[in-house]
Amino acid sequence: MGRPDDARRDAVHSHAKPPAAVTHDSRWAGDLRSAIQCSAVILGLMLMIDWGAGSFTALRITLWVALAALLFMILYPARVTAGQGWLASRGLLRERRVRTDMLVSVRCLGGVSQRLRLRDTSGRRLEINPQILVNNPELWHRFSKDAQESAVRGHLTCGATALLRISARIDRETALTVFKASGLD
Repeated sequence: MGRPDDARRDAVHSHAKPPAAVTHDSRWAGDLRSAIQCSAVILGLMLMIDWGAGSFTALRITLWVALAALLFMILYPARVTAGQGWLASRGLLRERRVRTDMLVSVRCLGGVSQRLRLRDTSGRRLEINPQILVNNPELWHRFSKDAQESAVRGHLTCGATALLRISARIDRETALTVFKASGLD
């Protein structure tokens, strides 16, 4: 026999919408493994070189471990996730999040490694690698839908060109994948 509050609680929660699905970067685990492997290989090589040269001391071991840890922190991939109305990037120390349904600007920064800089109406900023969106169609779909909603609302004042460029790049990658899978490349 239930308590009197159970009926009220069931009535309140029965009409609630299920939470929107959260989409993750599908290649993050592999990138993390690569960061760990690179750091471990560097550590192993440095320790073997020191051992072979006869300069294997506690101070040098500490130095090589610290160097491997620093390399791991540099190579650690940001975990990009998206949900309805938001996009987040979680690094080693903190998470940055923007409201994608309230974007003000989307800028593509060139250079050696391309970055996509997003800013929302409350001033929060996020930078991600656009390749993450190219590699993860679910992330792109969620982000694109929310960015279009932001443009319809009139928030997105700068970035339509950047979004079109990324969209064209994703379409090109998808077509190449379909051609390779069908043997038409």
